[in-house]
Amino acid sequence: MPDIRANTVLPAQRRDVVLHTADGLELVGELALPPVDPPVATLVCLHPLPTQGGFMDSHLLKKASYRLPALADLAVLRFNTRGTTSPRGTSQGSFDNAVGEKFDVAAALDLCEAEDLPSIWLVGWSFGTDLALKYGCDPSVVGAVLISPPLRFSEPSDLQSWAESGKPLTALVPEHDDFLQPPEARERFAVVPQCDVVAVEGAKHLFVGYTERVLDEVVARVNPAAHPLPTTYEEQQ
Repeated sequence: MPDIRANTVLPAQRRDVVLHTADGLELVGELALPPVDPPVATLVCLHPLPTQGGFMDSHLLKKASYRLPALADLAVLRFNTRGTTSPRGTSQGSFDNAVGEKFDVAAALDLCEAEDLPSIWLVGWSFGTDLALKYGCDPSVVGAVLISPPLRFSEPSDLQSWAESGKPLTALVPEHDDFLQPPEARERFAVVPQCDVVAVEGAKHLFVGYTERVLDEVVARVNPAAHPLPTTYEEQQ
């Protein structure tokens, strides 16, 4: 069987979607569903800082959509937050320093409800982790996985809300992160007793070369039955 490589795109039901925000914007995105069976859970992906090149195709999120519908029976929703551009297109509006983006997160959750998608988990990366912490502690959300959380825009009150909710929270923290490294992350996330801070040795903020580790950590939380992920796949005839 062929190995799963960086550019491998596994089968899925993929279609473009448009998210509608409460303040009147249209956001472009893509929904990827398992190729045959209904999804067992859903990932809502929140991308890194758009002013530093983050968008729905940032590599970890794109590879999640390429692999996890087929390998872990997950639905994967990716979208561009307001004012963000990718090959899929440009979302309306403009970057709002994690303020107006609260409507973007809400629009993604609304789309999940409209699509009747199960067991919603947020997967935020960098800026996206702040959006998850600030606006993702919603009754419809099961939990969240935070990749390289900088804790830049989120407030202590946001962490307190997650602590009080009891919802599972995982922080994947690179050993050599530019913003928040494991020792400080453990201190700052200590106010959320159920938060699992996972230090990833050798990794940097962008997790280049660590895709498999990150996706494995996500699947271990969201659909443990599919963990660990295979490294090969069977080609369809």
